[in-house]
Amino acid sequence: MTVKVSVVIAVYNPGKYVEDCVSSLLRQSLTPDEFEVFFVDDGSTDETPARLDQLAAEHSHMHVIHQESSGWSGRPRNTGIAAARGEYVMFVDHDDWLGDEALERMYDYGKANDADVVVGKMAGIGRPVPQELFRVNRPRATVENAPLIDSLTPHKMFRREFLNEHDMRFKEGRRRLEDHVFVAEAYLRAKSVAVLGDYLCYYHITRDDGSNAGFQRFDPVGYFGNLREALDVVEELTEPGPLRDKLFSRWLRNEMVERLRGNRLLKLPEDYAEELYREIRGVVTERFGPGVLARVALTQRVVAGLVIADLYQDVRELARWEAGIKPTGSLTSLAWEGGVLNVGLSAEYEVDGAPMTFRRDDDRDLLGLPLSDKALKTLADQGIALDAPLDRSDVDLVVRHREDATQYYLPVNCETHRLEAGDGSFRQQITARAVLDPETAAAGAPLSKGIWDLHLRIKSCGWSKETRLGAVRGEDVEAGRLAALTGEPRRMVLPYWTDGPGNLSLDVDQHTGKLEREAVALMDPAAGVVDGSTVRLPLPLHLAADSAEPVRLRFERKNVGKFPADAVVDGRTVSAPLLLGQLTGRRWAVRIGVPSPARGEARWTRLPVDVVVDAEGTARVIDRHTPPAKPAAEKKPARPRPTRPLWRRAAGRLKRALTNQQKKK
Repeated sequence: MTVKVSVVIAVYNPGKYVEDCVSSLLRQSLTPDEFEVFFVDDGSTDETPARLDQLAAEHSHMHVIHQESSGWSGRPRNTGIAAARGEYVMFVDHDDWLGDEALERMYDYGKANDADVVVGKMAGIGRPVPQELFRVNRPRATVENAPLIDSLTPHKMFRREFLNEHDMRFKEGRRRLEDHVFVAEAYLRAKSVAVLGDYLCYYHITRDDGSNAGFQRFDPVGYFGNLREALDVVEELTEPGPLRDKLFSRWLRNEMVERLRGNRLLKLPEDYAEELYREIRGVVTERFGPGVLARVALTQRVVAGLVIADLYQDVRELARWEAGIKPTGSLTSLAWEGGVLNVGLSAEYEVDGAPMTFRRDDDRDLLGLPLSDKALKTLADQGIALDAPLDRSDVDLVVRHREDATQYYLPVNCETHRLEAGDGSFRQQITARAVLDPETAAAGAPLSKGIWDLHLRIKSCGWSKETRLGAVRGEDVEAGRLAALTGEPRRMVLPYWTDGPGNLSLDVDQHTGKLEREAVALMDPAAGVVDGSTVRLPLPLHLAADSAEPVRLRFERKNVGKFPADAVVDGRTVSAPLLLGQLTGRRWAVRIGVPSPARGEARWTRLPVDVVVDAEGTARVIDRHTPPAKPAAEKKPARPRPTRPLWRRAAGRLKRALTNQQKKK
């Protein structure tokens, strides 16, 4: 059988972190004869070589190549390309891992679209990854019609014949950005690039020990020398003009301007920060013209203009101001309707704890940046106006899986509002309504079982910052925070507040036992009543009226038994007959059984009410936290105190008198 995919992994002293990578490869849905793995050990000095040799001995499709240390990833990746036999070559880092179906899905998608390069959706565990690129599937992506240039890491599939046809290999030696050079060339030479956005293929991991190669402080001279090589590739393969400017703006934005903003600059040692600034300025003034600056957001353009004018102190002052910018969001409404959760919110930026304000000058909205008069004049001379593009401000609401960082964008409708702030200034507030359908939120598919956190991202004037949603909320929000049954087969989705901050999260398909705790807040025990032999109880669930929801009810008592009841659901109420003959004379816990497809059966949750049936067969509903009544204890008559004989009392007095005399002596 033809090998479909060759996985190449450069390995150097990964320690325990290689195990997650290995496990993900062993879980792949491709069969072992459909893919092969090459671990290229680049002179590891830990226990990894022996571990990999053992792995290769146990699995015939896994191979190990040992070589002397080359100092970086380029040479071992090239060694892997030379050894590969697959139609496609996939590069993986030794401390990252793959989704279980990643290789199969990426291969099939690449073949279906005759792609030279296949880019699979990525998630960053503790580190950033591109977001916009993976909003949708892009079967025919190019650097012109998609933000491909935002993703320059090598963790992609490349058709092996394509690499050989153009003699494409990684630059070798101890250097930086060899992946930028390789991937940029691949994008520009490829006949077709396919972006798979509806399945999470690659998990980009931050190691606990902080030793990821990309996180280490670099030598600015060497780093920006290597960056120029990536720019050289773009210049070789494009003509001067808008496309080249667009591609160059990626490096200006990500590798230069963003390093000089906010805490990212301020946390650096002063001498290192100045050296970094000087090297950045060298590239900007040498390689980037006005067309490149025009391609970045307003605040990024301001920083670039200050760099060109060599106004380093203004760069630092602006960084100090930007370090105080924080996104804020308020949850204004929450309600289920037809199995869909509607979320209302408002959002804006704050600076140092106060709302960000803008200035109005005639018909212009202006940023109020803390810049010197010289800086303002210099920017004006460069044609960099401080007009705030507030009409383009918006928000995203993202639902993100807590364990594996899988995330999806929710449909959102936004409106912007101006709020007067005095002295001719104003605030901008964004209101939005989002729709969360648990059965389609995962790119048209249902959200998987687990905890999903909601994240709010505000985008305005070149800032894009993220915060959680829910800690600040309106008074009426709690009333809509009910569990609901969605999908077929039915499963429960529970919105809840996280411990501590109180942010909004979803428990999908009863991943935890939170319903029992949340039921205390979502139910009023006093609303439970008994009418004859029928008990009616409130539910912590949003259910359609007259629905035939598969919710069950039972009464139970430890060491006595469990008695199911025929439950009838009507909206937020469940009714059931009381089998008084079986329940008489005892206090019973009440549990509801809510379906869980993942468990294959109902999960039973105790409600915050108990049912008490007295000896006469009369029943009532009480708060489960009410202590059981104790029968009144009978008051026993006081026992008469025996009277001592007279002689005993006299003997006692004589004894005490003799004792006192002895003490006086």
